[in-house]
Amino acid sequence: MIVGYIKLGDWLIVTCGSIAVVLLTIKLWSGDPAELAVIRSGGKIFSTVSLNKDQEIAVPGPLGTSIISIDKRRARISSDPSPRQYCVRQGWLQQAGEIALCLPNQVSVELTGKHKRYDSLNY
Repeated sequence: MIVGYIKLGDWLIVTCGSIAVVLLTIKLWSGDPAELAVIRSGGKIFSTVSLNKDQEIAVPGPLGTSIISIDKRRARISSDPSPRQYCVRQGWLQQAGEIALCLPNQVSVELTGKHKRYDSLNY
């Protein structure tokens, strides 16, 4: 019934609008590829490493040692002495701006790229 009321111009507007939404979503919601991993312990930078070399890094914290794995241009916290293991369960980080935090052990890994991403804008 309603199909008879929709004209060719209406279909063009719906199609163009849908394409614009998809393209803007891809452009604005996907981050840049990560280049470096910034590792912090106790709020201070422990190390800044390139994601080009596969390696494991032992990072000391108040509860013990956390292990950060870098493999195939991605990073994760693979082992941590924290009781709930939230940062280990977070899995692989791949895009710039992603971060994994182990709050009880005060260890974090953040991926950075060419452009800094913001969670919100301040004015």
